Amino acid sequence: MEMREQLLAATVRVVTEQGWRGATTRRIAEAAGVNEVTLFRHFGSKEALIREAMCWNAERAPIPMLPREPGDARGELINWAQQHYAHLVEVRGHIRTTIGAFEQHPDVEDWSRRVPKHLSTMLEQYLTRLRDRGRTRSDWQPLAAASMLLGTLFADAISRDLIPDHLPSPAEDAPRQYVELFLNAIGYEVSRS
Repeated sequence: MEMREQLLAATVRVVTEQGWRGATTRRIAEAAGVNEVTLFRHFGSKEALIREAMCWNAERAPIPMLPREPGDARGELINWAQQHYAHLVEVRGHIRTTIGAFEQHPDVEDWSRRVPKHLSTMLEQYLTRLRDRGRTRSDWQPLAAASMLLGTLFADAISRDLIPDHLPSPAEDAPRQYVELFLNAIGYEVSRS
């Protein structure tokens, strides 16, 4: 791993563990195994380093894909939801830290919305095609439906360790349960091909 990526990865780890305030340049340098001067030489300031590290991290997030044309929507959406949910669970500490930084660091919003915006757009387009092909009832809005499914997966993944008794069990099956309920709500009909 090159020095720049080493510094970015260490910054993401430290910010996730310590928060923005606790992510001192000394801690970041120690986590990266470099001298503090190296941080400033590469990034100029703590704020620039953290901002770039967060953008770098967001761009590396795995984005599960949906097919352009819906086939077996049940299977496709369950697979997509399971992948997305697994990633959210993996990075929930980082997400919580980022949410906590919104008020103190307004520029967080620029990079923190990249992945969710892409996911939402992709899901909305998929659901629009599903509806427009007559595979569901027609009396629902794809944006609201996409927001509902994404929000449900997000809320579960972020709060699963805090309120496990109030969420579907087992955790690995929660995405399937949410997708089943979601498809029922939009009136999905299996294709009769």
